[in-house]
Amino acid sequence: MINTSWAVTIGVLFIIGTIAFTKKIGPEWAWINRKLIHLSVVPAILMFYWGFIPRWVFSGAAFLIGLIQLWPHLRKRELSWYQIGHNYGEVFFALSASVISATLPIEYATALLLAMAISDGVTGIIRHYYFRKNGFNVKLKKHWTGSLGYFVTAVIIAFIFLNAGTVEKIGWAAMLTLAEYQRLLDDNLAVPIVGGLLFLLY
Repeated sequence: MINTSWAVTIGVLFIIGTIAFTKKIGPEWAWINRKLIHLSVVPAILMFYWGFIPRWVFSGAAFLIGLIQLWPHLRKRELSWYQIGHNYGEVFFALSASVISATLPIEYATALLLAMAISDGVTGIIRHYYFRKNGFNVKLKKHWTGSLGYFVTAVIIAFIFLNAGTVEKIGWAAMLTLAEYQRLLDDNLAVPIVGGLLFLLY
């Protein structure tokens, strides 16, 4: 049986290992690296869901990681292989994960956290390769191909983790997809906010 110490160690190693790996890939792949780091959180989320990582440990660790990532931004010395100047998405991601895991029921929190990690990771990678192939600036644009990837993965997550009807699950995924696609607010804030409000309906 995995105890808390082992679960936390495994979760942290996945994240740190991915960060080390993306450093070798280099800053020219910063957008992809960000999404790989998003995906590296999945093992920790699942161990949180299975009860191996207590709520307060997961929330506290996410908050600490958010502060650690904020520091290079404040010093204007971003970690160039995955941080982008004036883009605090990875900070918002960690701090939002902290709030979500601390305040929402574990089952619902898991679904929302996985959408933030997996669906956002998938959509970013799809858009990167689409725009790279077509010669656009991948750091500034969104495209329906990525949103489709987000929606499909969010639907799968909803059907596995949400205790709701089919229409409600599809509606949940659709609302999160729209929150990710809009341009008024960073999606690492918009998706958690919309997902948190949707909990009132689920």
